[in-house]
Amino acid sequence: MRIAMIGSGYVGLVSGACFAQFGHDVVCIDKDAAKIALLRKGEMPIYEPGLDKLVTDNVRAGRLDFGTNLGDAVGNADAVFIAVGTPTRRGDGHADLSYVYAAAAEIADAIRGYTVVVTKSTVPVGTGREVARIIRETRPATDFDVASNPEFLREGAAIEDFMKPDRVVIGVESQRARDVMAAIYRPLNLIQTPMVFTNIETAEVTKYAGNAFLATKITFINEIADLCEKVGADVHDVARGIGLDGRIGRKFLHPGPGFGGSCFPKDTLALAYTAREANAPQTIVEQVIEVNNARKKRMARKVIDFCGGSVSGLTIGVLGVTFKANTDDMRDAPSLDIVPALLAAGAKIVVFDPEGMKEAARMLPGVAFARTAYEAASGADVLVVITEWHEFRGLDPRRLKEAMRQPRIVDLRNIFNPDEMRGLGFAYEGIGRPQPRA
Repeated sequence: MRIAMIGSGYVGLVSGACFAQFGHDVVCIDKDAAKIALLRKGEMPIYEPGLDKLVTDNVRAGRLDFGTNLGDAVGNADAVFIAVGTPTRRGDGHADLSYVYAAAAEIADAIRGYTVVVTKSTVPVGTGREVARIIRETRPATDFDVASNPEFLREGAAIEDFMKPDRVVIGVESQRARDVMAAIYRPLNLIQTPMVFTNIETAEVTKYAGNAFLATKITFINEIADLCEKVGADVHDVARGIGLDGRIGRKFLHPGPGFGGSCFPKDTLALAYTAREANAPQTIVEQVIEVNNARKKRMARKVIDFCGGSVSGLTIGVLGVTFKANTDDMRDAPSLDIVPALLAAGAKIVVFDPEGMKEAARMLPGVAFARTAYEAASGADVLVVITEWHEFRGLDPRRLKEAMRQPRIVDLRNIFNPDEMRGLGFAYEGIGRPQPRA
């Protein structure tokens, strides 16, 4: 199959490279000429484990190409995937669909024969119908179908998620479009991946419902962690105790400073606003948004209280600023609330993140940057763990203690063992962990 991927950001680039790995001929299109130039040189504009090799291998095999000319790519394609950004629209919280609709208009001008136009971007219900209307209005005689194929990729594990997915959701309304989409995903039949074929609206809602449920699960365990801190319980034991229930499951029951990233914050907002417009308000989701936003802000207060009510004049080492490990993405990261609040409270901040410091330099003015975690700890009055990078779990606590001015750690990801840290002489506080009895 010949595929045109419109948008070479996170979703478009990963999806395009993986489709090429399936054996399809893929052209990834982007208006950003500088990004395309980087990709043609084999340089990745984002950090995602394994992506550089996947792209390089498929470019060499002749299955993957990059360009800025939408017309040629679309004109030769059996399927065109729209994978442009849908950021939160300023002022009202809705998803900004201007890039999706602009892509639809350009696609309409370029279609030459029967083509399936697929929304891969995360879009509110009704977007597929509007894409179809735009194409018909622009080119009334065009032979096409519209499909919805939401992505369920986790940053840091996106290639594995694409190549070995839990399921593939496809919204179509003609047998012809269904056949094309089935052919594109045929390689997954070998591993018996469930293919969920629905109408377009169902596929669109499924994406938002999935992300909202996961965001709710995270927020739930974070609130349970707050309770555990008050009553002397251990949230990790609670999470294991409920997660072993097959109806609940163990995933996404890891307490922390709140969720961030490119998906959960904007998708929960978009679902809440779309639902209100449809007169079916999602009050649980609205509460999740409110609780999560407040939690990220409250984490700075947790650090300040741990330091006796003031951090003025203190040096704070920060480990991790990306919204999660294995990505350089800082969109809506908890660090964007925590670090500025600590700076405003008079602290000096020294940051180390394995992949996020380039973005941090742009988004967190006023901080210093270290070359290693131990350098970030050097001379620190307190060390704050914000992101759970695996390499932080292997840090030598004794070496950290030697480097620090005061051996104090606020572990917002619970990567250290509290008893071990306290036994080594650290003042230690985690999330939802019982404090030692006096």
